[in-house]
Amino acid sequence: MGAVGTFERIATEMVGLPVSDLWRGYGSAVFLELGLLSPGYVRSDGSPGNVRGEFTIRADWSWRIENSKEIVCGSWSEEALWEPAFDFIRRSQVTSLTLFGRMPEIHLTLSRDWHFVSVTTAEGKPQWAITDRRARPNVWLYVQDGQLFESDGTHIRND
Repeated sequence: MGAVGTFERIATEMVGLPVSDLWRGYGSAVFLELGLLSPGYVRSDGSPGNVRGEFTIRADWSWRIENSKEIVCGSWSEEALWEPAFDFIRRSQVTSLTLFGRMPEIHLTLSRDWHFVSVTTAEGKPQWAITDRRARPNVWLYVQDGQLFESDGTHIRND
């Protein structure tokens, strides 16, 4: 099927799913958990990690959240703006997921005309990934060497 075909299938299957959780990683990294939630990993100290959705969309940095009229906040905004926007997204459903740009970026459209968009502005590659956890092994989509790439998540390069 190839990475583009896998993306198109996953994007179609996400439509209608709720954003069941949105949590912050290190720095400005955010994780959107879609669909049914299950327990996450166990941290090295024995405490539970974040829950995981059927799908996860991760944006490491350079993302923004838009409503129908303006950019509500982004990875370079004051952090005080983030949580109200995150709360709104947590109460949304997916209406579409598309790719745009010569080096693929993601555009997640949500109910009530809200949008989550990756917009990498630094050198290197777009800093996002999508994980489909419904099957074993998991399916990961991300950008590698300027194009959409699919793997089982065991060989992701971060250069």
